Amino acid sequence: MRFYQALIRNHPLANITFVVVLLMGALAYLNMPREQDPEINFNWLIVTSVLPGAAAEDVERKVTQPMEEAVAKIGDIRFISSTSRESVSTVLVRFRDIPAGVFDKRVTDLRREVQAAAKRDLPPEVDDPRVDEITTNNGFPSAMLLLQGPANDEALRDAARRIKVDLERMAGVDKIFATGLSNPELRVTIDAQAVAARGLTAGNVADSVASWFQDTPAGRVRVGDDEWLLRVFGQEVTPQHLARLTVFAADPARPGLTHLPLEDMASLTRAREKPATLVSSQDRPAVLLAVTKKSRVNTLELLERVNAYLDSQNPALQSNGLRLSLLDDQTVPTRQSIQVMQNNALTGLALVFLATWLFLGSRLAGLVSIGIPFSLAGTFWLLSAMDYTVNMTVLLGVIIALGMLVDDAVVILEDIYYRMTRGVEAVEAATAAIASVGLPVLASVLTTVAAFLPLILLPGIVGKFMMVVPLVVTLALLISLFEAFWMLPAHVSALKPDFARPSRLHGWRTRFTHGLRVKYSRLLLFSLRHAWASLLLLSAAFALALYAVAGGWIKQNFFAADPIRIFYVSLDMPPGTAIDVTLARAQVLEREVVARLESGELRAAASYSGLKFTDTEPFYGDAYGQVAVSLLPREHAFGKPEGRTSDQIVAAMRADIEQLQLGGRISFTVLSGGPPAEKPIKVRLRGDDYAQLRAATDALKAAIAEIPGSRDLVDDDLPGRREYVLRVDADA
Repeated sequence: MRFYQALIRNHPLANITFVVVLLMGALAYLNMPREQDPEINFNWLIVTSVLPGAAAEDVERKVTQPMEEAVAKIGDIRFISSTSRESVSTVLVRFRDIPAGVFDKRVTDLRREVQAAAKRDLPPEVDDPRVDEITTNNGFPSAMLLLQGPANDEALRDAARRIKVDLERMAGVDKIFATGLSNPELRVTIDAQAVAARGLTAGNVADSVASWFQDTPAGRVRVGDDEWLLRVFGQEVTPQHLARLTVFAADPARPGLTHLPLEDMASLTRAREKPATLVSSQDRPAVLLAVTKKSRVNTLELLERVNAYLDSQNPALQSNGLRLSLLDDQTVPTRQSIQVMQNNALTGLALVFLATWLFLGSRLAGLVSIGIPFSLAGTFWLLSAMDYTVNMTVLLGVIIALGMLVDDAVVILEDIYYRMTRGVEAVEAATAAIASVGLPVLASVLTTVAAFLPLILLPGIVGKFMMVVPLVVTLALLISLFEAFWMLPAHVSALKPDFARPSRLHGWRTRFTHGLRVKYSRLLLFSLRHAWASLLLLSAAFALALYAVAGGWIKQNFFAADPIRIFYVSLDMPPGTAIDVTLARAQVLEREVVARLESGELRAAASYSGLKFTDTEPFYGDAYGQVAVSLLPREHAFGKPEGRTSDQIVAAMRADIEQLQLGGRISFTVLSGGPPAEKPIKVRLRGDDYAQLRAATDALKAAIAEIPGSRDLVDDDLPGRREYVLRVDADA
């Protein structure tokens, strides 16, 4: 105890430590990046390969199967799932829960195997496969920008390409995913009769253009006493340059026809590639730009830079009839959560001061109250040192811990107060109080820690999300225990309150607490004398609580309710539907959805074709259409949000929207906060015969549709477009 008493008497050390923790914690909190979710790597990889113009069967055979065989060589893989669609192959690889260092090595191995397979097994027409890691940073964009224009022309596309480059150069931006942005091209339209008349084929024309249209480094050449680099320029991106190129055939027996100008047998024009996606908003052509951020980047500051960029660009864009706006801003839930935490901390501080003042006086109440900012500052200091960010999960842990931070300090201070009112010196009273209630307080805190700490061991993605909550609660409680055992007694001994000459207010407080103790003692005696009645009352209250949970009175939501104010309305058109037709139907769907929103709910809406977002992954195809509806944040009154949630909005319009006759199947997708989650029920059907598999799927869907409460019943199979099949007659 001598060491402990010396520690309590060392007021400068206690005060310096207190101030240092407060300052470092405040600096850590102010400098920690703000984001919606903790930075988590899901151990998911997506390998995307493109074979232009190929049918799904060809993509499966020529691209997907070689990619699966290459990926399967990597260790620690949990499962592999692939999707083959027209021109696109997607292989989803999910690894087991392995350490970060091992996962990085597996990613490197996978990239190496994919590159080797691409060179060895894939057709030369396949673009280089792209390998993307799925994390909380890129799993959902931090913001989506919408560039609208009067027409789908080069002015819109040039502005979109320039904006995309500017955003990619912005600090904190990882990638920009553009939807509705097609690249320019030089188009060669062959005159079949002219080509045939010259004894050539379309292949001769294509090979000739490919041979001429390239830049070639030719080494070095001696020029006098110097050596110069020799370069051959052939990629001049003008139709006039292409027109001057000559076409040659591989048949040397017809030399008179081997070198002919390209313009004699084809027309050369500037054009743009066939669009893979089209976007519209309010019936105006648009380009959608999704912004994802880098690791440990403050999302709030990133959105401030994006908004500043919007303000600086719109005056110049509006002169050309263009407008750049935010389709969706996902920083609103983060700002609201931070505000809730700060308000709760201030409210808790005020209530703690009021309650302790009522029983212990203003000076001791102040000593108890300052334990809250000390514990929070220490918690954020340690979290910053552990590379955590300020996110909704961390704030949830802080809010949970706020109600328990002063329990230990109140118990210890009350014991010190009790002894000092009876004439014991401050240091002696503090030492005796720790000896009296120290172990029970320690056991109480450790019991609470033991209740939260096992949540760190939860497996899977949910465990990665939830482990932050028990960590924050544990750190906060241990720091509050440290403050209660050292800082609080040291401050009391430095304050040296004198209870020998109590004030008039102290006398009133003594009479009030005495009356309260008398009433409590009477209630306790009554309960003990009527033990069975008391037990019956407590049992009834417990049963009522269980009934409230089982009966649905208490809603269960492990993550923040309605944190993502956006939902999607999907339109699956019949196979073979042209992409512009799908967009036209999606525009009708957009108007119908917007018409059913109440005033003050809509931020922006956009319709697009060629792409559909689902709970876990995007689907591509001309027959896919979708409407993205971004909602404004709900207004808060008296601490409670007002207005309809995303689920309530969708439920109100679902019946009307699903009855629209647009020629396709309509479904809704409502996103939720927390880890990525699939639909509540997911059934997989496997088989080798596609016809039987399709029939079984239709039968199963029909049976499920008859179950009350089933909705948004969809499958991921979209038959390919109709095709002409030419078979070579070898005998002919």
